[in-house]
Amino acid sequence: MKVLIHPHANERIEERGAKIEEVMATVEYGESFPAKHGRTGFRRNFPFNSERLGRYYNTKQVEVYAVQEIDAWLVLTVITRFF
Repeated sequence: MKVLIHPHANERIEERGAKIEEVMATVEYGESFPAKHGRTGFRRNFPFNSERLGRYYNTKQVEVYAVQEIDAWLVLTVITRFF
């Protein structure tokens, strides 16, 4: 299914240390779960093995919140967690 990125989400992707490819893979292959306001959440872990903001992390978790359009998912925001 097609994945569209809302301008707000596009800003959050860079700001929060995610990549467009990771967001797409999270929607396509990640775990899905119901979210507030009729949205759907998607979550997926990626190997990171790098430093972010002065700390070293092995894993990056990308969480995407989206709504289903007629023929696509519209990504509204993106959250990242590092551990």
